[in-house]
Amino acid sequence: MGRGKIEIKRIENTSNRQVTYSKRKNGILKKAKEITVLCDAQISLIIFGSSGKLHELIDVLDKYQRASGKTLWDAKHENLSNEIDRVKKENDSMQIELRHLEGEDISSLNYKELIALENALENGLKDSKILEEQNKELNFLMQQHLAEGERMLGQWI
Repeated sequence: MGRGKIEIKRIENTSNRQVTYSKRKNGILKKAKEITVLCDAQISLIIFGSSGKLHELIDVLDKYQRASGKTLWDAKHENLSNEIDRVKKENDSMQIELRHLEGEDISSLNYKELIALENALENGLKDSKILEEQNKELNFLMQQHLAEGERMLGQWI
């Protein structure tokens, strides 16, 4: 007996949506690889996830460019592609750093990285305390101005 049909609509739960995306993406990639092997076909896929990440297979475009002699990527596009790669690497690095700051994956850090993480956390704590003090000062000034305004209003009435 087969599975029941599911309603095709957006999955509201973010975690479930991400898991479904990952599984279905892997399924599509597997099917694409199978059709290339079985039918000697060339496939190109571009998949954008909801997180904005791009999963791509562009071998066919490169083969087409070599075979036809047409330039699909000019220098400007190449520079943009390099910039995208650089930003992706920077983003990945920042996500790893964020996980470390949140206390995740710190067992993989060496001594120098742990010291740098400790310094970053201490600086963040110091900045938070400074902002808290500034907030207290502003609240105090606001209370003074409010009291002064009420006093002046009382004189006018």
